Amino acid sequence: MDPFKGQGGIQMLLTAEQEAQHIVSNARNLRTQRLKQAKDEAEREAAQYRSHMEDEYQNSISETTGSSGSNVKKLEEETDAKIKDLKKTTTKVSSEVVEMLLKCVTNIKT
Repeated sequence: MDPFKGQGGIQMLLTAEQEAQHIVSNARNLRTQRLKQAKDEAEREAAQYRSHMEDEYQNSISETTGSSGSNVKKLEEETDAKIKDLKKTTTKVSSEVVEMLLKCVTNIKT
């Protein structure tokens, strides 16, 4: 056996090992990058979904609150109308009530 031939074989093995390490290192880096990219995509999709669901929730709340708000306004208007009607009726009847009270107080039964 030629001693240089053995040295050349070892050198080839070392070179092949370095190339293999380089390939494995690149594959790990690519995998790490892809995992980060997948994580970012998943977070982005989750944020979009969360935003969409929050919008739907806010819309449903505004629809529910809006209708109850209009009901409250309608009830307030009806109440105000009834109060005005009662005040109007009271002012009409108050003079009659005062007369009736005066008659009852001033009449003496013997």
